[in-house]
Amino acid sequence: MTISGQATAQETQKYQSRHRCAPNHFRSEKGLVFSSIGIGTYLGKPDAQTDAAVTNAIVSAVQQGINVIDTAINYRYMHGERSVKSALSRLIAELDISREELIICSKGGFIPHPDPSGWFEQEYINNSKFTIPESEIVAGCHCMHPEYLQDQLDRSLENLGLDTIDIYYIHNPETQLSKVSPEKFYHRLYQAFTVMEAAVKSGKIDAYGLATWNAFRQGPTKINHIDLAHAKSLARQAAGGSGDSFKFIQLPLNPTMPEALVKATQSVDNTLVPAIEAARRLDIAPIASAAIGQARNSIKIPAAMVSALNESNFTDGMKALQFTRSTPGLLTALVGMKATNHVTENLSLTAIEPLSEDSWRAFLSESN
Repeated sequence: MTISGQATAQETQKYQSRHRCAPNHFRSEKGLVFSSIGIGTYLGKPDAQTDAAVTNAIVSAVQQGINVIDTAINYRYMHGERSVKSALSRLIAELDISREELIICSKGGFIPHPDPSGWFEQEYINNSKFTIPESEIVAGCHCMHPEYLQDQLDRSLENLGLDTIDIYYIHNPETQLSKVSPEKFYHRLYQAFTVMEAAVKSGKIDAYGLATWNAFRQGPTKINHIDLAHAKSLARQAAGGSGDSFKFIQLPLNPTMPEALVKATQSVDNTLVPAIEAARRLDIAPIASAAIGQARNSIKIPAAMVSALNESNFTDGMKALQFTRSTPGLLTALVGMKATNHVTENLSLTAIEPLSEDSWRAFLSESN
């Protein structure tokens, strides 16, 4: 059975009111209320045991004050989205959570199969339903052709069991820049945005964005740099001149990867600024991936924040997550979780205020 509806202002506000969290744990953005921590679904093997663990972790997270759920069609070769579907079914049927309280995010662009080239050839090149040339595959794993993105979005909706995805990202589009010219890349990005705008009008998605790794953290001289202001202008063109639905970006941010906050990589109005500031100037909401880094034991907390974070009995992972969710201008910090004890540990932060402005001023001064 397909679940109808999408996140709404009234129901996300209702979700906030039902949870006794620190006042700044929830944040209003684009007409919705977002939790400052979201759950990611990238981790694990594509098997039934991991499916069950991810489903249980999502259910536990939603019960403890998290209403942002992030996945992608290639996560565990579509198992990630299907685990979200299982969790949503339980939350709605058994725990009196409405679809409209939750902000569901997914992504498309990577080929979601362990044999990407072979699967792509079978599903798209040799299929008369599509007219996608083989040259559209980049690095053997990525495609932004309009027909491919349309089909991937439809598959994601089916995997998730939804009529509408709240935020749909084009996944790591900078992958293309390793193989095609900037001119060809931005043409492909414009075509992809045209697909996204049509999907908004048809009700398949509510908004879209770019989920990246290096694109916005590295400067204009790097080959995989994406100019966010230019991307926004392409979205406006795709929308007919104004009123586009390119409203979100996703990029890594944690204590060992602070570039999005401190490194001036994006030009807006002829001024180089960090990615988070650029996004805000362009009316785009930034969301952090890899919020605790990819290795809990290697977290390095900035000296300017050590005392503030050591005031509480935080684990290294909690310190990193507290750093990230407190970042000025950031909407939500995503952390991958598939064990309910990690969910409970990390979400104990929902009762704690983010770091103070004084801590951030000291950190930014130290960084400069």
